[in-house]
Amino acid sequence: MKYFWLLIFVIFFINKSQAQVITPGDEASSVENDSIKKAEFLKYIGNGYFPTKYINLDLRYLVKYNQHEGFRTGLGGVTNEIFSKNFRLEGYTVYGFLDHRFKYSFGGGFRLSKKYNTWINLNYTDDLQETGSSNFLTDKRFFSFFEPRLINISLFHKHISKTISIEHQLNSKIVTETQLSLSKIDPTYNYTFNLGTRGSYSNFDLATAKLSLQWSPFSDFEYTPNGLSETKIGYPKFTIQYTKSFTDVFNGDFNFSKLDFRTIQEFKYKNESSTQFVLTGGIASGDTPITHLYHAYPNNVNKETILNRFSVAGTNSFETMYFNEFFSDRFATLQIKHRFAPFKISPWFKPQLVIISRFAYGDMNNQNRHENISFGTLEKGFSESGFEINKLFFGFGLSFAYRYGAYHLPKLEDNIAFKFTFNISLDK
Repeated sequence: MKYFWLLIFVIFFINKSQAQVITPGDEASSVENDSIKKAEFLKYIGNGYFPTKYINLDLRYLVKYNQHEGFRTGLGGVTNEIFSKNFRLEGYTVYGFLDHRFKYSFGGGFRLSKKYNTWINLNYTDDLQETGSSNFLTDKRFFSFFEPRLINISLFHKHISKTISIEHQLNSKIVTETQLSLSKIDPTYNYTFNLGTRGSYSNFDLATAKLSLQWSPFSDFEYTPNGLSETKIGYPKFTIQYTKSFTDVFNGDFNFSKLDFRTIQEFKYKNESSTQFVLTGGIASGDTPITHLYHAYPNNVNKETILNRFSVAGTNSFETMYFNEFFSDRFATLQIKHRFAPFKISPWFKPQLVIISRFAYGDMNNQNRHENISFGTLEKGFSESGFEINKLFFGFGLSFAYRYGAYHLPKLEDNIAFKFTFNISLDK
């Protein structure tokens, strides 16, 4: 609820900013032009940008909250095509009011090929990253007014990273990104990575290379003046990413590799219902610190009662899995969602029921290497199921999930997660 009034203000501002005075003589053309402008504006807002003449301001950095920084606020932006069609500058600066520390990033890129959207990018970043998180380079930019998991995350590591990357549309179905990075990693919590005779590390340097590929074999694309555009979203979609960390290359401390995979399948039916399957997996081998292992997307806080744990449900997170409860060096998750057709009670009140089941499996070799931190593994298999009733009021809804199976907890209420959801579309 910390962000509720901010959300109301942003949506009110979006609606007010579209108001135009239209004279009868040019009403038709004005309405058409306004519709185009509104669609473009909402597309920017939906991607997390507020457009200005030369710079698109980045809304992700305005205000956030987490357990380490408290409130985190700042400003970011990226130059647009009016500034230059072949060159861009980007960056942000934020401040955490609990850790009393500035974080920032700056960089830029230049385009080699407009047709294949080929860019070379260079960036310098001094910021925090969630321990155990794993992101795909090729994922489209994700923006949400709420970031539900962020509020309760407590394990972060500082990183100072220098990166160079190449984005390239290999063909109409395959997009790739390759990244080379040098990073200094310093966990914000008490942690030691003990490699025995090879030494113990509480902070370390990494030299890594990443190659990410997303394949959309059933989507349709067309070439536009701005490059390749996806005109029809088809399923399944496949994403794969390989990460390699090198020892003794630019003073890298560890030699490890990671392979991550995700596939998304969705079936849409004529009555506006749909069924979605998301299969995700990853495996890490070699000397991998906990900062770069897997946590399986938990979203439940360690508080005593159900109401104390009441927060916002995530999109693809395990709502009954507690933060920092499990880590793995190999894992797989399967999430199944069936969305029923909206209940059309009135033109403005159309709640939607969603049935959800989630499953996770994981394990870890050499768990005793990770000192001063306690956690379990998922070798017995984790299960939860529940439902959501979305869009009850102004995009808000309710979520219920229940934990069962091998990791069912002795106290009944500790297996229950009751939260609210938030779903809003800015494309209309």
